Amino acid sequence: MTISYIELATTGVQHLQPYLPGKPVDELERELGISNSIKLASNENPFGPSPLAIEAMQRNLDGINFYPDGDGYQLSRKIAELHGIDASCVTLGNGSNDVLELVTRAYLTPSHSAVFSEYSFAVYPIVVQAVGARAKIARALPEDDTVMPLGHDAEAMLAAIDDDTRMVFIANPNNPTGTWMDKDTIHGLISSIRDDIIVVLDLAYHEYMDDDERIDTAQWLSDFPNLLITCTFSKIHALAGLRIGYGLSGPQIADVLNRVRQPFNTNLLAQAAALAALEDEDYVKRSAELNREGMHYIQQQLDAASLRYLPSRGNFITIHFEREAMPLYEALLQRGVIVRPVANYGLPEYLRVSIGTQEQNVRFIDTLNEIL
Repeated sequence: MTISYIELATTGVQHLQPYLPGKPVDELERELGISNSIKLASNENPFGPSPLAIEAMQRNLDGINFYPDGDGYQLSRKIAELHGIDASCVTLGNGSNDVLELVTRAYLTPSHSAVFSEYSFAVYPIVVQAVGARAKIARALPEDDTVMPLGHDAEAMLAAIDDDTRMVFIANPNNPTGTWMDKDTIHGLISSIRDDIIVVLDLAYHEYMDDDERIDTAQWLSDFPNLLITCTFSKIHALAGLRIGYGLSGPQIADVLNRVRQPFNTNLLAQAAALAALEDEDYVKRSAELNREGMHYIQQQLDAASLRYLPSRGNFITIHFEREAMPLYEALLQRGVIVRPVANYGLPEYLRVSIGTQEQNVRFIDTLNEIL
């Protein structure tokens, strides 16, 4: 008797398509027999982590034969202090993706639906489908919208909510578009959502926004007991390889998430590095400044080439080529430049490009001009 182990899996998992990360440099160079490639595909911070984070990891190397603090006592309290909340409101995750999975496992069932915008982060449909819940995709703003093309449409998201909706995801800024919503729009959107619906506000790229655009959303927790804010150390803090992130919520939601959170889900070195990274405010400011400079350079060069792109407040820019973009992606690969195709998001004419060092930015632009 032949058994299909796919058919034995739960219904949601049977039809699940795994998340596809950006192609690694080693893989590309192995396939093509080339060297000196650059990767601008995964929105990684090209400037490396804070020296304080590196020193903290080095100090803790002798302790890796022991399990880490399962509660992340010091890190949780530092995060709580940073946001002006109680430590009981913090949930540590193996990257913020871990928190996204925790909240769906804790609150969604096959009887529920979850709402998120068109062109949102690919992990949302994955974690929703994995638990058998139904995804409801709200249309984005039209491509010809003069203010925020392909951005979240708050009215469409509210219209997508049904009686069985248990969760709404809001990414601000959004990946892969880089678009964002202002404070009043987000506050109005959350205010209009029923209290029995968990609102997940994903702030992975929040630190890259301009000072006057960033929102201290942690102070909304007392007004919105259904709010969960997810944050990461992967982007502005450049700790992507350590997989460390966190969620902020009211103590009841945090209690539920910590019931399903795996023991020791954040490792010893990640906790130490994240704790030190939070102390280095100058590094964060400098990293954001270099990102703005790189973004400005690439936008100037795209303007000169008459190429359209989406407005972005992340550490990446999504470029519209007005034709199938996959051949351009392949041509860039052949020349050792890895960017990200976003056809899987329903954007086949776009490529997403992470902001790199100035040397990498120049190489991308020169290579792009060469193949256009």
